[in-house]
Amino acid sequence: MIAANNVTFRVGKKALFEDVNIKFTEGNCYGLIGANGAGKSTFLKILSGALETTSGDITITPGQRLSVLEQDHFKYDAFPVMDTVIMGNKRLYDIMKEKDAIYAKEDFSDEDGIRASELEAEFAELDGWEAESNAAMLLNGLGIETELHYSMVGDLDGNQKVKVLLAKALFGNPDILLLDEPTNHLDLDAIAWLEEFLINFENTVIVVSHDRYFLNKVCTHTADIDYGKIQLYAGNYDFWYESSQLLIKQMKEANKKKEEKIKELQEFISRFSANASKSKQATSRKRALEKIELDEIKPSSRKYPYIDFRPEREIGNEVLTVEGLTKTINGEKVLDNVSFILGHDDKVAFVGSNELAKTTLFKILAGEMEPDAGTFKWGVTTSLAYFPKDPGDEFNNDYTIVDWLTGYSPIKDVTYVRGYLGRMLFAGEDGVKKVKVLSGGEKVRCLLSKMMISGANCLIFDEPTNHLDMESITALNNGMIKFPGVELFSCHDHQVVETTANRIIEFLPNGTIIDKVTTYDEYLANDEMARKRTVFVANREDDEE
Repeated sequence: MIAANNVTFRVGKKALFEDVNIKFTEGNCYGLIGANGAGKSTFLKILSGALETTSGDITITPGQRLSVLEQDHFKYDAFPVMDTVIMGNKRLYDIMKEKDAIYAKEDFSDEDGIRASELEAEFAELDGWEAESNAAMLLNGLGIETELHYSMVGDLDGNQKVKVLLAKALFGNPDILLLDEPTNHLDLDAIAWLEEFLINFENTVIVVSHDRYFLNKVCTHTADIDYGKIQLYAGNYDFWYESSQLLIKQMKEANKKKEEKIKELQEFISRFSANASKSKQATSRKRALEKIELDEIKPSSRKYPYIDFRPEREIGNEVLTVEGLTKTINGEKVLDNVSFILGHDDKVAFVGSNELAKTTLFKILAGEMEPDAGTFKWGVTTSLAYFPKDPGDEFNNDYTIVDWLTGYSPIKDVTYVRGYLGRMLFAGEDGVKKVKVLSGGEKVRCLLSKMMISGANCLIFDEPTNHLDMESITALNNGMIKFPGVELFSCHDHQVVETTANRIIEFLPNGTIIDKVTTYDEYLANDEMARKRTVFVANREDDEE
């Protein structure tokens, strides 16, 4: 159990949290939600002890071990992957290192023998003999191949490092697990594995995530941060949303009834206060009026952008033909003879763990990279807007937001351009901010403004939900669903993929594809059945032998 007791945290004169009291108990998974800037990550740091409270304190059940998903992707570059994961249980790792040092001594003394015996006993209590196999199971589950388990962390790519840090946090069955955006940079297979891990995890989990599907899948409770307070709800994200909306509706209806009663009493008092025969009744109603208090309904601090992609012209029947696209990067064949044809109703999600293949294909189709072989042809009625995973030099200039977007606008009118920026929550003075100082989320909203103002009838998105808050992801999801044109996209948000795509193309590790006209959940269900059939056949063949 971990609890916050009358916790207040101030940044300068501003109170980010004020007198927060909340308890997180064993066997539950808590989704910590709130608008950007509400303090979700800050509260996790307070719980972990990385930040001190201004007042109040954090209490943890004595003897319980707390584990945190670290955010510094370079911290363990000088360590082997296996060692890094086992460091998740610091006491076990320290014992292993001390044991190794003792056994490496040439002059092994009696005292060394006694100390080694003590360490061996504690090592066994902490399941030390299973440490490497348990760590390997976590790494394999997250998609880190066995041949990388003894590599140096510094030799891995960014996504692999994220998985190693996540395995480190999960290692050794911690009593309390704090996870800040654990699904960031994970492929959909790794997210699915993590979901199952947390569903079966029997201790306390507190997780911050912008992935609604993930929160719905794993959370038993939702802790909502709004205006420096934390309100706890039993249930997952969807239950919180329905409950919070119902509560606001009930309060509004109650206030409406109270306002009607106030009006009725005021009218009676106004009519009969000067009437001697009715003076007692008027006085009584004055007292009743003074007792009526309207419920204070604070508007949420959450802000939803308005995302609406409207094509200037309808797309024709011939959209895109891809034939035999092949591309090798740094000696690795990323695309291998990829072919497909798009129709005017297609919304295609590109899935699979081969992230480079998806990005490479999108760059080729957007004209930013040349293939080694093969061709592609866009239809004559097709106009394209592209959202890159890495915008590169897009924002490396001295333009203000207004000037930047005006450069892409077909109508060079400031009021027209500001209308699009306003939809994306850039109001007033925000328009004169320099694009090079924008946050990751602000840059994403700028790119989405650029796509909206283009009037394109075919959209390519390469991981558009990275850096977005829950409200912006919801708005983007709705915009993608409503868009009447063609979409090609990759996204780690399960709900975006499931609700948008009517066709799935999976990139296999060798650069080839599987192409199915289906929803994402149907695709996953069929894929799971295929894997079960493969395992069944393999087991039957073993039995026959």
